[in-house]
Amino acid sequence: MKNARQQKILEIIKRYDIDTQEALIKRLADEGYIVTQTTVSRDIRQLNLIKGVAANGTYKYIAPGAVMGNEGKAPVLNSAITDAVIRVEAAGHIVVVRTFSGMANAIAVCFDSLHRDDIVGSVAGDDTILLVVKTSEGALRLESELRETFGIK
Repeated sequence: MKNARQQKILEIIKRYDIDTQEALIKRLADEGYIVTQTTVSRDIRQLNLIKGVAANGTYKYIAPGAVMGNEGKAPVLNSAITDAVIRVEAAGHIVVVRTFSGMANAIAVCFDSLHRDDIVGSVAGDDTILLVVKTSEGALRLESELRETFGIK
């Protein structure tokens, strides 16, 4: 059952832009697999799924080694990166991202590789990243996207 479910997960993430565990649980249910969030979380870890950037600029689950748009140059966020973010908060035109000590530079490189038009630039210290955004509304949108991506409430 586990192998079949995990194969179905790989099929689903290849076919759809799945950005959250909740979305994956719903798609699995549509395919006849009723699972809990704990099971999906374990499957994601065992399958070594990572988050990459979808064509529309949002994040989605992908299998390791999967080629995405832009000749496979899309940045990916593995669990070591996503688990290192502690807090995300917008303040005016700036989004402050707090990380575990020593992780800010690695995560800032991921942000910089996105080449988003709404992010003017970034500055990283040891445990803090400042993302300068063109508008305060854009900063609020980015805060929301990042909170969802990094699983922060």
